[in-house]
Amino acid sequence: MNFQGIIIGLVSFIIIAIFHPIVIKAEYYIGKKIWPVFLVSGILFIALSIFIDNTIISALLGITGFSSLWSILEVCHQEERVKKGWFPANPNKTKKEKQTSRD
Repeated sequence: MNFQGIIIGLVSFIIIAIFHPIVIKAEYYIGKKIWPVFLVSGILFIALSIFIDNTIISALLGITGFSSLWSILEVCHQEERVKKGWFPANPNKTKKEKQTSRD
C-alpha cells in the first residue's frame, strides 16, 4: 500500500488551514504591505522543493511555496473584507493611517 498521496493530501490541508489565520493576522497588524514577505518565502520554498530528493517533503515544500504566493492575493482580498466589515479593523493601524494622511 502506498500512503504518499494521503500524507501529501492531509498535510496540504493543514498547510492551507495554517495560512488562513496567518493572512488574517498579517493584514490586521501590518496591512497589505506584507506581500513581499509572502513573495520571498514562496519563491524560497518552491526553490527548496526542487532540490529535495524525498517526494513527500519536496511536494510539501512546493505546496507551502504556492500557498505563500496565493497569500499575496488573499491579503489584498482580506483588506477588502475588512472594509466591508466582515472582519475587524485594527484600531491602532487605522489611527496611524489617519495621522499619516494629515501630515
